[in-house]
Amino acid sequence: MTTLKVQRRNMETKAKKLRREGYVTGNLFGKEIEGSIPLQIEKQEAERIERECMKGSQLYLELDGKTYDVLIKEMDYRPMDHQILEMDFQALVKGEKVHSVAEVILLNKEKVTEGVLEQLLEEIAYKATPEELVEKVEIDCAALRLGDTLKVADLDIAKNDKIDLQTDLDAPIVSILASNNEVPEDEEESAEE
Repeated sequence: MTTLKVQRRNMETKAKKLRREGYVTGNLFGKEIEGSIPLQIEKQEAERIERECMKGSQLYLELDGKTYDVLIKEMDYRPMDHQILEMDFQALVKGEKVHSVAEVILLNKEKVTEGVLEQLLEEIAYKATPEELVEKVEIDCAALRLGDTLKVADLDIAKNDKIDLQTDLDAPIVSILASNNEVPEDEEESAEE
């Protein structure tokens, strides 16, 4: 599992100043942590984690010589240039269920040749113990045909009785729709006049 080294942040230093100095701010919170621990993360390390992980990923956080098993709860970005500004982490407790999300990844989208592939869900919300956490749900779109719709209930994550889904089982994830390239007849006639 990925490890991220972080430092305890001095709250007298403003976040803007830390960001100018090459840090990303963050927080560590959890059931066994009183309040939350403000963090500062070297920007290169934060960007590495951003490339390797996503919201809902589980990793180890090294702080003051102690290692925490954590979940990435939030990653905030500056909208203009998508620079990472803040990362929040939840410390996990063995055997205790936590809220998380699994990112939906569509594979072989280019193999859908008839119709238009429409992704309706980006992530699936659920509760699970640290041992059962799911980072992503991959869907192979190669076999999908015009008119097909995959719902949350069709996925393996929905069949795992150790995971409590928070997203509705009937929620559609991906559909193959007819493309609307045909010009309606009445528009064709008015174009000829």
